Amino acid sequence: MKNNNALSHNLPQNLRPTIADLETVNPWLGLWRFVSLGLVVLSLATFAWSSHHNILFFGYTMLMGIFYTFWLICTHDAVHHTLTGWTWFDELVPRSISYFMMWPHGTYAQLHRLHHAWNGINLDDPERVQWTLSEYQQTSPWMQWYIRHQLVIDLFGLAGVGLIAKTSANAFRLRQHKPSLPWMLLLDGIGILIVQSTCIIFAIWHNKVLEYVLFWLVLERVVGMMSQARDHLEHYGQWGKASGHQLTQLYACRNLQTIPLVAWLMGGLNYHSIHHAFPSIPFNRLPEAFHRIQAILEQHQLPPMTVGAGYVQETLQLSKRALLIGEPNLNSFTGRHQMLSQF
Repeated sequence: MKNNNALSHNLPQNLRPTIADLETVNPWLGLWRFVSLGLVVLSLATFAWSSHHNILFFGYTMLMGIFYTFWLICTHDAVHHTLTGWTWFDELVPRSISYFMMWPHGTYAQLHRLHHAWNGINLDDPERVQWTLSEYQQTSPWMQWYIRHQLVIDLFGLAGVGLIAKTSANAFRLRQHKPSLPWMLLLDGIGILIVQSTCIIFAIWHNKVLEYVLFWLVLERVVGMMSQARDHLEHYGQWGKASGHQLTQLYACRNLQTIPLVAWLMGGLNYHSIHHAFPSIPFNRLPEAFHRIQAILEQHQLPPMTVGAGYVQETLQLSKRALLIGEPNLNSFTGRHQMLSQF
């Protein structure tokens, strides 16, 4: 333990030079990813609305929801200005695709910055998905039942509506930390109202109101389920504060093995530890940064970052057990809290 602490003393100042050359954003790569995914989404929407059979309509819509999720992940890059690096583009364009799904992008952007600052450190983290032992003990029996089955309920029950509600509630809960949050939520609400009103008027004009409602609900289920799964996989069971902010982020996140295509679709977020420690690294440079940092940790005789088996495998594993955040494990250099599974 002492050896690890001594070896890690100079680690934070050594990490930045290790990845400094990887922080340059290539705007054309991000633009290509955004446009290509957008074209796939719009093509599938066209196929869905031009089909004359309900099975094809729902099939194309569900497939569109999958790619819509990947398209929305581009807006996460935009929050960090690593999608294109063009401030005007990364600030404005994501709203054009988020508001259709009633996603308050501007509000999320402000909360997400708090998440990066507080992950593994402050239990007020707006994107914390795991409950503490004391929270579990003090809540109602119904909430305890929810906590024990959280992943399944979040994926198949709450889905997209749950994420929207959680983000809106956090905007008010954390307004003392960011007084602009309620105003940003109001602006997002106005944008969502304009977009949805336009879509509904168009649906009324073509006598397709019921079809539009079903279309949106199918998308909400698919996009919400995939987004909820991603939220759980990235942090569930990883809570803890290490020595310094960068090390905390490296150890308080879960990385996932996957094929290059899926990594591209996910915007490199399968390398979540690196993204948290260095959010200025664009998606295409995260794999190289991961290997460099992992090598540095090994050189300093520190534990490697957590790497899960894959999105599907880890989702199945996490669905089999619920974990609570216990006390810090003082025998672990990573500072990760004890994860309590018997409750």
